[in-house]
Amino acid sequence: MRLKVMVLCGAMCLSGVAANAQMAPPKAAVAPGTAVEPAKALDDLLSIYEGEVVPVAKAMPADKYGFAPNAATFAAGAPAKFDTVRTFGQQVVHVALANYYFYSAVGGMKPDVDMAALGKMSDDPKACSDKDAALKYLTGSIAFAHKAIATITTANAFVAIKPIDGQNTRATLAAFGVAHGYDHYGQMVEYLRMNGIVPPGSK
Repeated sequence: MRLKVMVLCGAMCLSGVAANAQMAPPKAAVAPGTAVEPAKALDDLLSIYEGEVVPVAKAMPADKYGFAPNAATFAAGAPAKFDTVRTFGQQVVHVALANYYFYSAVGGMKPDVDMAALGKMSDDPKACSDKDAALKYLTGSIAFAHKAIATITTANAFVAIKPIDGQNTRATLAAFGVAHGYDHYGQMVEYLRMNGIVPPGSK
């Protein structure tokens, strides 16, 4: 009996190690104490987020991109309101729109999409139900963000720029862009769960 328990514990430990290895951030490429360029540090942060949010966006079936929680999703009498809740597709497109907005200021670059059209799309649940289009905007916005972050240097990282959402330097705005994305990532994960889908990061 003791042997069985030890084997079971060992298997559980190995499973935990494997799971942690899959979720762990990339290993440091430089030795502790070595100065790291701001662009490298911030780009690593964006890459970790990218590796989380894109698989979640891909995991939701195309016919569920129009899904949004509503009162029927929860127990009767729940004191929550859902009139203005975004659909899953709107979450994806909103993140893309925000990425272009934030990182255009970080890099001083013009977005490579029509921002007015993208903004209009983000307000239209039906338009955002097109999974392929939403994914294209999301991945495109992240590629744009990587280019913007590459313009950050030691000299300009903390030089004041026009403030956006309270962030007035390139470095803090770049980090804020990732933080904002994780806010919506958390909501997207819940949408997957509500549809019986295990989020990729939890497998």
